[in-house]
Amino acid sequence: MSANPKTSVMPTFDELFTPLLKALRDLGGSGSIEEIYAKTVEVANLSEDVLAQMHDPEKSNMTEVGYRLAWARTYLKKFGLLENSTRGVWSLTAKGTSAETIDPTDIVKFVRANDKQEPAKKQSKKIDEPEIGKELPEEERWKDKLNIVLTQQVSPQGFERLVQRILRESGFVAVEVTGRTGDGSIDGKGIARINGFMSFHVLFQCKRYKGSVGSSEIRDFRGAMVGRADKGLFITTGTFTPAAVKEATRDGAPPIDLVDGDELAEKLRELSLGVTTELVPRVVVNPDWFTALADGQ
Repeated sequence: MSANPKTSVMPTFDELFTPLLKALRDLGGSGSIEEIYAKTVEVANLSEDVLAQMHDPEKSNMTEVGYRLAWARTYLKKFGLLENSTRGVWSLTAKGTSAETIDPTDIVKFVRANDKQEPAKKQSKKIDEPEIGKELPEEERWKDKLNIVLTQQVSPQGFERLVQRILRESGFVAVEVTGRTGDGSIDGKGIARINGFMSFHVLFQCKRYKGSVGSSEIRDFRGAMVGRADKGLFITTGTFTPAAVKEATRDGAPPIDLVDGDELAEKLRELSLGVTTELVPRVVVNPDWFTALADGQ
């Protein structure tokens, strides 16, 4: 029996509601944005061409599917089916767990009717436009600002130095940038120390890029690193196609770890390198959350 053909049409954000909920159920009820993305595109059976489409290459490293999934999460949260933590983990609520079927049209109507109660918000009139007022959900806005800085204001040499700093701050030693020495696909090298006992020689490539890195670029990088290091590290401001991810983890080939623009942004925030979090703490206890947990929801 042949596999079902891949979907070659970009789904609207509301068409992603059902596969997103199924993805979360398959993940055990919760998952990071990256886990949810990977599982949802698997459930929706989207083609490589669809997944490679960027939302706005000049301003963001987000794929169109990722953008629409961000709005799908937002709508499902406002409808009470999802919740998210400050650590970026999304999970099904008790309502989301018990919902066997949903009507995407009802969800969109409900959310937009509620949003109309807040005059400051500009409404989108078309159901197939995954946006309100041409704005991203709050979780993504700072990453877009950072992406513009990295791709338009930082030079390629500056980006290499940034990667060097990130690796040093992450525990690498002997980190060198070699990208301007005619060394093919290799931009630098370093040694990763594990608990002070083990170490791995790592070669890295850093691509200041607005689009998706494909499998051919991963193969070129691997070809340049064979026999010279224990592992490879490919860092980009853009994204990786599913084929690139598959190539990086291919059995029998030297392993290559991938860091896309979203993970790079999170790492910069974690290390407080040019990105800081300013919060005024306010602790709120939600009794319903605990009672639902105790009731087995």
